[in-house]
Amino acid sequence: MTDAAPTPLDRAGRLVPGLALATGIAVVATVIGRFLPVVGAPVSGVVIGAVLGTVRRPGPVFRPGITIASKTVLQFAVVLLGAQLSLLQVARVGVQSLPVMLGTLVICLLAAWGIGRALGVVGNLRTLIGVGTGICGASAIAAVTPVIGAVSVEVAYAVSTIFLFNVAAVVVFPVIGHALGMSQHAFGLFAGTAVNDTSSVVAAASTYGSGAADFAVVVKLVRTLMIIPVVLGLAWLVGRRAEASTVGDRPAAGDVASDGTAIDPTVVPARPRWSPRRVFRLVPWFLIGFVLVAAVNSTGVVPGPAHPAIAAVAAFLITVALSAIGLSTDLAGFRRAGFRPLVLGGSLWIVVSLSSLGLQALTGSI
Repeated sequence: MTDAAPTPLDRAGRLVPGLALATGIAVVATVIGRFLPVVGAPVSGVVIGAVLGTVRRPGPVFRPGITIASKTVLQFAVVLLGAQLSLLQVARVGVQSLPVMLGTLVICLLAAWGIGRALGVVGNLRTLIGVGTGICGASAIAAVTPVIGAVSVEVAYAVSTIFLFNVAAVVVFPVIGHALGMSQHAFGLFAGTAVNDTSSVVAAASTYGSGAADFAVVVKLVRTLMIIPVVLGLAWLVGRRAEASTVGDRPAAGDVASDGTAIDPTVVPARPRWSPRRVFRLVPWFLIGFVLVAAVNSTGVVPGPAHPAIAAVAAFLITVALSAIGLSTDLAGFRRAGFRPLVLGGSLWIVVSLSSLGLQALTGSI
């Protein structure tokens, strides 16, 4: 007598323990984030999860739910982030702001590639720290993680590194702004382009003034749109590398096919042509959802009072996902990574800060 196949209800039930554990940690982390907004809930979640996972590794009963929380829940959170944006907000920040935003992003990504290679920081971790610093911290890392296949220790290290320099920015940036005599508008642009996490942007800009805070939040939200081209570019690169690994190797002399016939080693398999359909398949479903939600929000269908609630749900889901990532993090991986990723994060923070100020000076915004 054979065992009956598990029903959908059985499969769903297996997810409950891990999801409940990650959600419980996220609730605690959210409370901590309310009292310590500079730290924020996502960072609190990944730290609490990592500590608990180190003290007592979650057993097999928790693993299915933790896996779903760290991947699928993370993807749904990215979709909901689109509800914070209106596609028309790009125009509202003004032509003056866009060169600074785009310039700092390009400079940051190039610096991440160059400095990361010089330091010997491996590809995925270098990418996560680069996009997290250049775009929007944990949200950008959440969007990129499933595309490049980053592991939990890389995500946790990247989030923690960026958090450290966010805290430094909250303390240092207002001092720099006053020393340079920056206007509220100029400082808002500085904070919106050079600080990563939204809570840290608000904290730094609010210290400077209400006008700076209002403008910084808009800049920060528009910056989030940069997730779209970056994720598309990374998806294309991952696809190209996967394709090269499958069709780029020549057969060796003497190799035979499955039917026993000899393979001509001089014949190289043809590289598949790129078509719109192939490119579309590379686009992650959650990125399409992100754009659709932002487009719907642009029409005004979503009422204004609903925006804070949707943003809160998205933030909580990201906290749940990062709590799960923390639970599955091997802290020994941090020790193996060493100090070099931290040096990369600090270097990129300085590069982005200086490039923001420099581009503002060039465009006359400062």
